[in-house]
Amino acid sequence: MTSGSAACEGPVSGGAGAGGAGAAAGCAALGGHGPELLGTRLRHLLDRLDADVAAVYTNLGLDGFRPRYTPVVRALAAAPGPCSIRDLALATGVTHSAASQTVARMAKAGLVALTAGEDARHRMVRLTPGAEELLPALDAEWTATAAAATAFEAELPYSLSRLIGEALEALDRRSMRQRIADQAPDGGA
Repeated sequence: MTSGSAACEGPVSGGAGAGGAGAAAGCAALGGHGPELLGTRLRHLLDRLDADVAAVYTNLGLDGFRPRYTPVVRALAAAPGPCSIRDLALATGVTHSAASQTVARMAKAGLVALTAGEDARHRMVRLTPGAEELLPALDAEWTATAAAATAFEAELPYSLSRLIGEALEALDRRSMRQRIADQAPDGGA
């Protein structure tokens, strides 16, 4: 898939059919690659980045290892002991729900073990011995990925990581839901 074709996914998918006149007209009506396709294009960018990092893991013999696991593995490896899912969410910069889902997948893959915390509502997470064996390869991959990301950003006219940070801060100040409601003709969406 090319980056141009990705722009026609999302709002027009499920329309007149792939390649049909209706789909082409729908794509033309979207008006290019502006803010109206922000979510679709961000997902496409993330999908491309994740697919390439996942391919590196496959080349290292880590089939099925997902890029979103590495920050959790690194946070657990750096911690003095097991971590709560809340602490992992804070350490990796994701929501509690996202951290919980990632940990559940990692547990299913045998990378982490879960134990009860101080009460039944809290679960503590630790690396399994199998995951600990992966640390040297993951550390080397992390270093290479960080260097590649720095070189990638150097090709851009502005820092993508800074832009993402600023975008998240803007959404913290006023959510997209509120912004849409402010623009809706009836004053609420």
